[in-house]
Amino acid sequence: MTPFVIEPTWAQSLDSLRDTPVDNAVLDSREIHSGAVWDVRSDDVDLGDGQTVRREFVVHTGAVSVLALDELDRVLLIRQYRHPVGMMLWEPVAGLLDVADESPRTGAARELVEEAGLVADEWHTLVDFETSPGGSSETIRMYLARRLSPVAGGRPLGSGEERDLPLVWMPLEQVVEKVLAGDFTCPTTVTGALAAITHRNADWQLLRPDTAPWPGRTHVMESGRAR
Repeated sequence: MTPFVIEPTWAQSLDSLRDTPVDNAVLDSREIHSGAVWDVRSDDVDLGDGQTVRREFVVHTGAVSVLALDELDRVLLIRQYRHPVGMMLWEPVAGLLDVADESPRTGAARELVEEAGLVADEWHTLVDFETSPGGSSETIRMYLARRLSPVAGGRPLGSGEERDLPLVWMPLEQVVEKVLAGDFTCPTTVTGALAAITHRNADWQLLRPDTAPWPGRTHVMESGRAR
């Protein structure tokens, strides 16, 4: 029977807390599945304390999302089919970082045109997060896009799930209410709405520039965890 262990209280100051890269040795790595969009890998990892564990995870390209906010503080949401959960979800614009040599910011602007037919004159970094760090290497940067205008020619014709994307403009407060009520459950909707209302309550003073460092993605890319 494994003895119960009480972990020591973290001794450093709260201000010093941040998520940090760790380079534990990978003793063996095997590709289990090579897919059309992402792969699945199995790694034997030395945790550095005498333990070796096997971890299987989705090797993801990474993604960007855009919370588009108009002059009335309404959020643009699109309705899209998501097959893994078998649901139609209301969510902000989003897309994979799967174009070679394309910056995240450029990718976000491309997705805003492709999914909503919009361009924005003002961009900020809204929030960064990992969607499922226990099972996927996906990193997401979510941008705040404002001063919006329609692109010439409108939204390009999409395919597959993006062929039909109904959209609504919903007041930010109402989006937050629906998130807290469990009506909206897409991670970009939940994270983006709560981040946006927090930033607005701080008079937008906590926003980072659209070129802000993205250490989580940098580490995932440099350590070979991104597709």
